[in-house]
Amino acid sequence: MPESKDPDEQFMKAALREALAAYERDEVPVGAVVVRDGRIIARGHNQRELLKDPTAHAEMIALTSAAEASESWRLDDCDLYVTLEPCPMCAGALVNARVRRLIYGATDPKAGACGSLFNLVQDRRLNHRMEMRAGVLEEDCSMLLREFFRAKRKTDPVE
Repeated sequence: MPESKDPDEQFMKAALREALAAYERDEVPVGAVVVRDGRIIARGHNQRELLKDPTAHAEMIALTSAAEASESWRLDDCDLYVTLEPCPMCAGALVNARVRRLIYGATDPKAGACGSLFNLVQDRRLNHRMEMRAGVLEEDCSMLLREFFRAKRKTDPVE
């Protein structure tokens, strides 16, 4: 299969590598990268278990790192790629950071706030809206999550 020339797919592959790093640390495998001018400036993956922090989602870690690299909380010239549709907390952070564009892989029908349950990132009542593209490498992103939870059910059976 030829390598994709779609830059969104290339950056989503980088986010998938971050998700794999989370998977290898027994974290829910979600990964994110922040891109400015065609270059990754920040990376993140879920670290809730490691940090014992409910806010340690991939997006939050990547946004914090991007703000540090930019020396500004305003990321209006940045795009965020994440393997799973952001939750309300992360979607709110994307709006507050003024992210230009959100690109995500798998939808999250139970907690997604970018189209599934809500669409915070494009809500006209808020002070910022962003472009969004859903479903980039969706099957790859979904498969990693399915495998993680399948393995979890085998090792941690419900009693």
